[in-house]
Order: sequence, then C-alpha cells, then structure tokens
Amino acid sequence: MATRIDKEACRDAYNLVRDDNSDISWAAFKYDGSTIVPAGHGPDYEEFKSLCTDDDRLFGFVRITTGDAMSKRAKFTLITWIGENISGLQRAKISTDKTLVKDIVQNFAKEFMISDPRELEEDYLRNELKKAGGANYDAQAE
Repeated sequence: MATRIDKEACRDAYNLVRDDNSDISWAAFKYDGSTIVPAGHGPDYEEFKSLCTDDDRLFGFVRITTGDAMSKRAKFTLITWIGENISGLQRAKISTDKTLVKDIVQNFAKEFMISDPRELEEDYLRNELKKAGGANYDAQAE
C-alpha cells in the first residue's frame, strides 16, 4: 500500500517549530500503518531523542540555535531516524517516503539520516549546522 501523509496535522506541527514566538523546538513524524502522522512536539530536545529507539523509524524537524557572541539565530534540520532493528524493506521505503515529508518540511539548513544514537547529540548537530552555514566568526575567540 502506498504511503500517505496527514498534511494538515504535520504542517501544524512544522509551523509550531518555525514560529519564533513558540518554545517548541522539535516535531516528530512517525508511521501509523501506511500514513505518516505527527508523533509529538516539544521544547526539550531530549524528548525527541527518546522517540528514536532501535525499533522505530521517524522523521524529525528540529530548531537549533547557532551563532556567536554577536548574533544568535535559529537553524533548522530535518532528521531521518532509522533504528537498528528496522527491516531492509522499511529502510528502503523511508527514502521514497521522505519526499512526502519534504512537501511540508521545506525550510531547513541541513538534512541528516541517522541510525547511530551518538549522532543525535545536540552538540554534534549544532557543529554540523555551523559547518554548513559557511563563515564561522566565533573561531576568532578560540
């Protein structure tokens, strides 16, 4: 059966993360049968990480604050989590299903495909976003 997405509910969760007046910093999207639906959202990134288990595959849209002492700015990332116990067929299918998510989650600085929990560390993601962002004037303080 072809995968579908609950566009309205997923777009609402996406917009909560994008909203500068909201403290929501992440939204997750999971499979409910053959439909991708919101799996939750919140202000605490650790909550998002707790959803990324060996038996799950999901997408995450995450706000991370980057910048230097002079300016702080929000950067967004799209994370595809594939747990260790996910079958080969489901692993392959997530790549094509990601296009459905990208129809809603359109603005992000960097995309990650992760299956190692260590790569979910917020500092790792922040450093990767800094690299993707170009000039890093914070290096002058080092």
